[in-house]
Amino acid sequence: MLYVALFGFILWVLCFADAITTEENEVRNLSKDGWLVVVLLLPIVGSILWLVAGRPEKYPGERLPEDPEEAEFVRRCRERAEEQRRENRRRPQE
Repeated sequence: MLYVALFGFILWVLCFADAITTEENEVRNLSKDGWLVVVLLLPIVGSILWLVAGRPEKYPGERLPEDPEEAEFVRRCRERAEEQRRENRRRPQE
């Protein structure tokens, strides 16, 4: 039982610290202050909710910009980077 309580406390502290250090514009579904209140007042449930619905997306770089010109630029950069990776794999190591 002590381990469960310790795990819950550590989860709560880590989630609360994560919510504090996350930028306001990266937080999902609620404001940053709202998430801080939820995690603070509902330690276990709030922590799980933060992990599932509040944390920033894991790979924000995967999305393309809304502007078509910027999206095309990003797409070409990714294609070029992938092409360079393939070239480096084919070259023998010196």
